Amino acid sequence: MSTHATAHSAARSAAHTSAHSAAHSAAFSGPNTGNRAPLAPPVDISENSEGITLTADLPGVSLANLNVHVEGNQLLIEGHSALEIPENTQALHAEVRTSSYRRRFVLSRELETGKIEASLKDGVLTVRIPKRAELRPRRIEVQAS
Repeated sequence: MSTHATAHSAARSAAHTSAHSAAHSAAFSGPNTGNRAPLAPPVDISENSEGITLTADLPGVSLANLNVHVEGNQLLIEGHSALEIPENTQALHAEVRTSSYRRRFVLSRELETGKIEASLKDGVLTVRIPKRAELRPRRIEVQAS
């Protein structure tokens, strides 16, 4: 093998090792998503006489990495997925990246923000927001006279 071919091979190997190390650091450093903007998770919203239900797809987000809060008339959903590597294991290659999610909603005044309930199951967040009692439809009993 010529000196030129050996130098080229060594440079290619060093570049691969450097790129692998940088990719490893970026992919496995926890919730850091680099300079990428948070993703807006897909959301379905349904309404019935009792209130509204919002479901958001947050794949890979655990309860510990989820923040749902209401401030004034705004509901904010934030979360990030974390890639967990088992102890005593070294990642050699990763194509899965961590993701951050963020979505904000303006809530109607007819909703009872103090009674919001939320649950997370299998990467799907369900948020139930009841309507204020005085605004819910109600049956009026008619008395016989």
